[in-house]
Amino acid sequence: MAENFYDKFYKHSEKKSKSKTEKNSETKQKASKSKKENHTNSEKKFSQKPAYTDQYKPTPPVYTDQHKSHTSNPFTIENSLFLNEALENDTVSILNNFDEIIQGVRPLNSRQLQQLPDNIKALSHQLTDQRSERRLGYMNDNIQLSSYVRYYTWWNLVRLTRLFSNLPEELFPKKESICLDLGTGPLTLIIALWLARPELRKLKLTWYCLDVSANSMALGEDIYLSIAARSNEEPWKIIRVKGPFGTSIRQKADFITCANMFNELDQAGEMPPEYQTKKYFDQLKTYSSKDAHFLLIEPGVPKASRTLSLLRGRFISDGKEVLAPCPHAGDCPMNGFKAYTGSQNKWCNFAFSTEDAPEKLQKLSEKAKLPKERATLSFLAVSDGGQTPKKEDLLCRVASDSFTLPGHTFGHYACSSLGLLLLRTKGSEMLKSGDLISVKIKRPDSLPKDEKSGALIISL
Repeated sequence: MAENFYDKFYKHSEKKSKSKTEKNSETKQKASKSKKENHTNSEKKFSQKPAYTDQYKPTPPVYTDQHKSHTSNPFTIENSLFLNEALENDTVSILNNFDEIIQGVRPLNSRQLQQLPDNIKALSHQLTDQRSERRLGYMNDNIQLSSYVRYYTWWNLVRLTRLFSNLPEELFPKKESICLDLGTGPLTLIIALWLARPELRKLKLTWYCLDVSANSMALGEDIYLSIAARSNEEPWKIIRVKGPFGTSIRQKADFITCANMFNELDQAGEMPPEYQTKKYFDQLKTYSSKDAHFLLIEPGVPKASRTLSLLRGRFISDGKEVLAPCPHAGDCPMNGFKAYTGSQNKWCNFAFSTEDAPEKLQKLSEKAKLPKERATLSFLAVSDGGQTPKKEDLLCRVASDSFTLPGHTFGHYACSSLGLLLLRTKGSEMLKSGDLISVKIKRPDSLPKDEKSGALIISL
């Protein structure tokens, strides 16, 4: 995954202008300075210097004086995507010591451990700027596989457990089910589900695990069984199937998952997502039972996000319901059309700070010269329909970090049935990326519009 896409989504700063009233009011000036300092201190917690190139840098909104007087609208946070509090203590403990679990399953000697940061860095190049030179079966190489599970699998578990523990329970199996994990690698997604959703451990689930690398699946199953043994629960049945996406399995699946697969397929192919998505969707349908649910996760990069947006449209046309992240079934206002080519189109992705990620993992990242201050992803959670009760208030999914606006205020971009929104807040931490909020709006047709992005502006 390219680190340059895992940086701060938006960062916008402007020079403040001072009115004559402010200049003549010492008290007001002091209050304004204190408020700014408080905001600055809170922003430092989640800030990061952008590492992406200018071609991917979004255009900041135009915010004029006429918008400042807009009446604030009451809102409620319905749920959040990345609350760490949703994880149980035993899960947090396993995540904090995941390196010890791997060492017990696939030990490295002291020399190999010393070389690990350099090997991780080399693998990172193959997954990003040197991906054209990467072999399809790179996970069959023992050095690369060991580096992958000790770094990327660990980080992916941090991302996925956060997400899975906060997704609606309607998405997941409720009874004995056939499940399919596509591009399973070292069973990362399955391990994350086991850790994040303890209620699923009681179910007899059969998992078909499909991947081109037999070595990665074998190692992943050993890691999964080691973790499952710690919970004193009977592990799920694992059936490993070696082959690429499209390889047949013996049974139709009730629950279909994949993580980072479409991104790898898109990187390996030359065709844009608009040409590939129909093939992806048709293949997903051949695997699925009539009432199957789907959970698709990708890196928060434009091309992968575009693929998910296109798949979303096909699922909706097929009568499915998108449980998350979308708060509506209308056109996607952040579809990322041609964003992967450097256009200014916005793409749907979500991020959270890694400040409370496992300390040992952060140190390993620093040694590999791959420090990570934020984790990002794009995803799609799909049910068979009729799961989500409708709300009278406007539902909005926050899809960016906060950025500064004039007048000591902050902004977030969000998705809604009204289209793209610019949410204006008085504090930088009032909202987080991934928050689902309901807003009471008396007259949606009276909302002001940002001149550049076209987003409707709502003051909270």
